[in-house]
Amino acid sequence: MANRYIAAIDLGASSGRVMLSSYRSQTGKLTLTEIHRFSNGYKSDGKNFCWDLTYLEQEIITGLNKIIQQDIKLDSIGIDTWGVDYVLLDKQGQIVGPTYSYRDHRTDNIMSKVQDDIGLENIYQKTGIQFLTFNTLYQLRAMMLESPEWLSRVTDFVMIPDYLIYRLTGVLNREYTNATTTQLVNVTTQDWDKDLLDYLGIPRKWFGDISKPGNQVGYWKSAKGDHIPVIAVASHDTASAVIAAPIINLHSAYLCSGTWSLMGLESKQPLISKQALKANITNEGGVDGNYRVLKNIMGLWLFQRVCAENNVKDIIELIASAKQEQPFTFLINPNDPRFLNPDSMTETIKQVCLENSGQTPKNLAQLVRCIFDSLAHLYRDVLHELSTLSGNPIKTLHIVGGGCQNAFLNQLCADLCNVNVTAGPIESSALGNIGYQLISLGEIADIDALRQLISQNFDTKFYQPNFIENFYIN
Repeated sequence: MANRYIAAIDLGASSGRVMLSSYRSQTGKLTLTEIHRFSNGYKSDGKNFCWDLTYLEQEIITGLNKIIQQDIKLDSIGIDTWGVDYVLLDKQGQIVGPTYSYRDHRTDNIMSKVQDDIGLENIYQKTGIQFLTFNTLYQLRAMMLESPEWLSRVTDFVMIPDYLIYRLTGVLNREYTNATTTQLVNVTTQDWDKDLLDYLGIPRKWFGDISKPGNQVGYWKSAKGDHIPVIAVASHDTASAVIAAPIINLHSAYLCSGTWSLMGLESKQPLISKQALKANITNEGGVDGNYRVLKNIMGLWLFQRVCAENNVKDIIELIASAKQEQPFTFLINPNDPRFLNPDSMTETIKQVCLENSGQTPKNLAQLVRCIFDSLAHLYRDVLHELSTLSGNPIKTLHIVGGGCQNAFLNQLCADLCNVNVTAGPIESSALGNIGYQLISLGEIADIDALRQLISQNFDTKFYQPNFIENFYIN
């Protein structure tokens, strides 16, 4: 049989990629090639932080055209992006208002007001979604307070990957895994929650019907005239990354490591007990009837910002220097809201260190050591929460995504969590995207077969816990 050629459009909050995969079923050979990479990031209009969707669309088309120019006939295309952010469309299919970034400050103080209005426990029991200030529920509440005049113009609400698919195909789709990040989908019915939409004062017809991943939405017409199927994959990038993680049993957890760190479990049932609410655990939609029971951790965003602010040229050398610093001298809570989008990450971390210990890091290596030590501490705490809530001791943590290349942080994680750690694949979101397309095309039977295929074709590194004196980890 001839190769299958699959394109994965994988957009993160800091960069985007158009990836090409080939798969030959007779040999089980799966390849992944980066065709086009481009920067991404929110832009400021002087008041708000927004996404430039026209630019993203142009870069996607550029990447797809690079594939077509190689005389490769694509079998399908899929798109995954980050969650929570959305697009409003009018009846002509044009965007209404700015496309806000989740790091925009217009939602400051909105979450607590919504909780006062309709009840924290009520929201959690309905949705099972963790409380984050930028959840779509609070973004839409802020919009209704600031710009209610938009109501008369809007006909459709779509998440960002669904909007980009619409631009390729002209067909609207609402994919399940990304829709659940809004905190507007009922965790039991897996449909938009009527009470929450009524509270917002937004018409139900904006939201359309939610579709599970795997359906063919429409076709993209290439410059050569080919009509290429566009498949709705698990369009939240974490959902796609989890598909590619080598999870083998109930004693396995995953950590999708990048700008954000998403640590969690696969579960057939949502975990929405009072203990889960107290721990602020989320239950996002997965595939094959699974829930992604996880917690958001601010992740390598702190490190990325510090490197950018200090004009770091050699990240590997900086990490090596941080490794030589005294461990656990400075600790912060990476999920402190002050780290979401500060004017200066460097100065904000120093200020929090001063509050916590009365002293601040004296150099950049100490500052970076503080970030990695603090992340590892939080990973340990979250892993313990997940193990307790699920009733299953966690024995292995699978770290996937770009952050899994940080061997120092991987070892710290193994040491403090006292579990075996596997690292890889790096391009987990793209591989999960591609894999679900192959399942939809009938080339692969299911997720278990996909995980085995990925393990056979992409390297994994292993880390075992080393003993750390209790003095350092208490």
